[in-house]
Amino acid sequence: MSDSVQISEESVAKATDAALEAVSGAATVSELKAVRTAHAGEGSPLAKLNATLRDVAPENKAAAGKLVGQARARITEAIGTREAQLAEVEEQARLAQETVDVTAVASRWTEGARHPLALLMERISDIFVGMGWEVAEGPELEHEWFNFDALNTDGDHPARTMQDTLFVEPEGSQLVLRSQTSPVQIRSLLDRELPVYVVAPGKVFRRDELDVTHLPAFHQVEGIAIDKGLTMAHLRGTLEHFARLMFGDEAKIRLRPNFFPFTEPSAEMDVWQPNAKGGARWIEWGGCGMVNHNVLRAAGVDPEVYQGFAFGMGIERTLMFRNELKDMRDMIEGDIRFSQQFGMVV
Repeated sequence: MSDSVQISEESVAKATDAALEAVSGAATVSELKAVRTAHAGEGSPLAKLNATLRDVAPENKAAAGKLVGQARARITEAIGTREAQLAEVEEQARLAQETVDVTAVASRWTEGARHPLALLMERISDIFVGMGWEVAEGPELEHEWFNFDALNTDGDHPARTMQDTLFVEPEGSQLVLRSQTSPVQIRSLLDRELPVYVVAPGKVFRRDELDVTHLPAFHQVEGIAIDKGLTMAHLRGTLEHFARLMFGDEAKIRLRPNFFPFTEPSAEMDVWQPNAKGGARWIEWGGCGMVNHNVLRAAGVDPEVYQGFAFGMGIERTLMFRNELKDMRDMIEGDIRFSQQFGMVV
């Protein structure tokens, strides 16, 4: 006869009551699994009682087995019922937590981003800083001398009329909203020791109609280099390097003779855009040339000792070429979708 607890109504009832109490006390499905192991597993009290059937007299085995079996069935049923209850409670809690109020106003917050034009101006500045140039800025409200006279633009030049330039009241103040960033170049020559290598990005203003390719307020980048021995070859090399960084390694430029008061000789600059939609093509990009001697004299530079070149192009036009944009007005209408298509990098 074993020393373990023997099967009896009292021992079976004690084990059953303990199991049922544990089942009803389980607060989660996870706790119930532990109860199942403790009260219905191989090491449970009822399992141990069942193991003593081998010691029960043959004539009592059937009654003892039935007693244990009924108890185990009762516990298994209680566990199943409790498991269903707890699963339902947890499911309801999860659904409540994940509930979406379809009548609520949707959140429209999105991470902000800088405008593509600002990013492109920064990129252009970085390119010239990498070549050893300086970035300069100047006032947008400018004196006529800096905007016209110092740039060899005569008093009767069409650009100095009210049809092209925005003059500031009162009449005779000689103040204008700068029509180009070239005044920054003059200021740089006056403020810096020679040699000078300066690039000037910024906003300019003209009496242009707002249309697909024109804005009354837009952005330019202009550059000027004044040093001993500079030639058109240096100008071309600088601009071709710039074009390749803007439009790809296969980009190249060509210079066509033109006239600008600021430079002599002067040229219109076209860029070969190899990756343009519809096929590679030449695109007019900006103007350039060797700095006119009159401009050097106005800035106090001896043209017999120093020479230089200058160039300028529109930032908006550059963005249009690089990204195959069709309408310049999209850049100023404030539609966030325009900026979003560029992400954070132009």
